[in-house]
Amino acid sequence: MTWKPYYRGDGEQRRTPLAEPPPWRTFPRPSQHRQYQPPRGLADAVNAALHLRRPLLVTGPAGSGKSTVIEQVAHELDLGHVLRWHITSRSTLSEALYRYDALGRIHSQNLQTAVSRSGARSHNRSRGRARDEIAPFLQLGPLGTALLPAERPRALLIDEIDKSDLDLPSDLLEVLERGEYEIPELVRYRRPTVKIRQWDSRDEQLVEHGRVQCSQFPFIVLTSNGEREFPPAFLRRCIRYSMPPLTAPLLQEIVHAHFDHEPDNDAGLLIEEFAERVSRGEHLAVDQLLNAVALLTGDQAPQAEQHQALHELLLRELSRA
Repeated sequence: MTWKPYYRGDGEQRRTPLAEPPPWRTFPRPSQHRQYQPPRGLADAVNAALHLRRPLLVTGPAGSGKSTVIEQVAHELDLGHVLRWHITSRSTLSEALYRYDALGRIHSQNLQTAVSRSGARSHNRSRGRARDEIAPFLQLGPLGTALLPAERPRALLIDEIDKSDLDLPSDLLEVLERGEYEIPELVRYRRPTVKIRQWDSRDEQLVEHGRVQCSQFPFIVLTSNGEREFPPAFLRRCIRYSMPPLTAPLLQEIVHAHFDHEPDNDAGLLIEEFAERVSRGEHLAVDQLLNAVALLTGDQAPQAEQHQALHELLLRELSRA
C-alpha cells in the first residue's frame, strides 16, 4: 500500500483513484484463518475445549487476536461460518437465543382485522386466524442457532463477555450446561411445529413444541479484555486461556503473516517500539501496528514531518482521549 494525499483540503473535485486497501480491510471481510498465528498453548486449550465440549474463555488485551482463533478452528474443522454475538451492557440471554417481534405481529393482526371489516377479504374468523402466523415474527439469535441439532458443531464467538451486565454470565450457566432452551411463545402456540429463520441466514429450522435441544455442543469462544472478574460457577464451566505478552518476535510473526513478506528495517523498528511500549503498560492494539506498517514503511512512505505526524496519529495510546 502506497501513501497518496487523496484529500487536499482545497475544495477542488478530483476523481483520484484509491490504492488497494490492506488485506485486513477488504470487504466482504475475508476470514483470517491463514494469517492467524496462535500463540503457544492456545492449540492445546482449543483441543481441550473441543474434546470436553466446554466453552473456551480467552482473556487478553484488545487487538491481541482473541477473536480470530475461532475463524481458524471453524475453517480447519469445517464447522461452517462463524456465528457472532457481540456483547454490550444491554445484552440479554433471551436476545441471544431468539428474537420475537411482538409489536410487528400485533400490527399485522390489526391490519388483517381492518381489511376484513372493509369487506375486501372474507369475514370468516377461522380463516382470519389461519393467516395469523407467528413464524414471520420470530428469528433465532446467534446462541439459539448454535444450539440447533446438527451433524457437526457450530462455531460461536461471544465477544467481550466482560462488557456484559453482571448477571449475564450467571444467566448463561444452564444453557451452557444443558445445551437446550425454550421459546415460550411457541410452547403456547396452537401449532406443535413451526419453522423459524436462523441467525445470519435465510435457512429455517423446524422447532417442535417450542423446545430446542442441541445434538452437538457448539464450539464456543468467549473473549474478555480482563476488565472484570467472573463468578466461580461460570469459570468452572469454561476452559480458560490467557494471551501471552506481545513480544517483538510474536509481533514479527503477526506482521509477516498479514503482509506475506518479512518485515523490512523500518517495520522492524516499528515492531520494536510497539513491543517496548506495550511492555511499559501502554494500551495499544495489534491492528494499530499493522496500520503503521502499511502506511509508514516501503518506498512510497511519507517522509520527515509528515511521517512523524502520521506515526503519532496511528500509534496513539487507546486509553487516552
